[in-house]
Parts: sequence; structure tokens; C-alpha cells
Amino acid sequence: MDMADEAKEARKRPRFTGRAKGPDRELVLGNSQQGEAGSGPQKRAARSDAWSAELRRTFLETLALTCNVSEAARVVGRNLSTVYYQKRRDPAFARAWKQALSIGHEELKALMLRQALFGTEEEEIVLDAEGAVKSRKIKRGHPHMVQAILFKAHQQEVAEMLEQAEVEKPDGEDAVMRLRKALELVRERRGG
Repeated sequence: MDMADEAKEARKRPRFTGRAKGPDRELVLGNSQQGEAGSGPQKRAARSDAWSAELRRTFLETLALTCNVSEAARVVGRNLSTVYYQKRRDPAFARAWKQALSIGHEELKALMLRQALFGTEEEEIVLDAEGAVKSRKIKRGHPHMVQAILFKAHQQEVAEMLEQAEVEKPDGEDAVMRLRKALELVRERRGG
């Protein structure tokens, strides 16, 4: 019996549906497990709730604008556990997450500085029954407490990222010292 006949015979046998009851029973994988004509595993269809490039971009843009993971997750329609799972699972996403927080942190610092220098203004307009302006009031203030809390929340993470970026610079002080040590080691091995 050649291989083609053996394959036809194997297709005729019942599919394995449980434990083998004796040595004459053998495991036969069906097409659903092997793919068409035994060509290998079948590919799965993409999940409908997968992280598309557009979804990632929206999440990261919102994170950069707000420095708020909960708000960014809400905007893309994901819960926090899903977002943090994606961050742990995908290193590129985690790096982009840190970069978005860094951008947001810098924007927050600039906003705090502007508000510290110039304060804030809010116009309050009161209308009468006909819809005409009855009175107009401008409120000025310096709301630093919320900004200080947000600044403090991300300060450590941004500092660690900036420190890591300093170490990885090819022309940084650390790189020059490592290069000098490597050159000294080569000179010692050459005997000169």
C-alpha cells in the first residue's frame, strides 16, 4: 500500500473522539486540526476587539493630552485591566505609552508655568428671561492644587525615562568611559 492509499484509508477511519481503548486504535487528526489537506495549523481570524493601529494611536494621543490613563481607556472603549495587560504584553506599546506620558508631562509643566505667571480667567455670563445679557463677570484664579497632584503622580516615571535616555546616548559621558575602557583592554591584550 503506497502513501496515497494510506491517506485515503486514514480519512475513512472515524476521528479520534476520546481515549484509545486498545493498541489497534490510533490518533487521526482531522482537517479542522491540521488545516486543509494537512498543510499545517489554520490561522485564526482577527479578534473584533483587537488593538488596531487606529485604536492605539487614539489611546496614545489622549494619554499625551490628558496624562490620564483612565480617560484614554474610556475614549477608546477599553477598561483599565485590558489597557494595562496590553502594556505588559507589548513592549513597543509600553515604550509609546511612556513617551506619551512624557509629552503630556511636559505640556502639564508648561501649562503650570503659564498659569503661575498669568493665572486663569473664566467669564461668567448671566442672561435674563429674554436671553439678553444681564451681567458679565470675569473670575481670575490660580488653580495649582490639581496640577501639582498630576505633576507629582508622573514625575518619578518621567525622571526614570529621562535617566534611561541619558544612559543610552551614544555620545554621552557613560559611552565615552566605556569606549576608553574597551580601548585600554585591547591595548593590554596586544601587550602595548
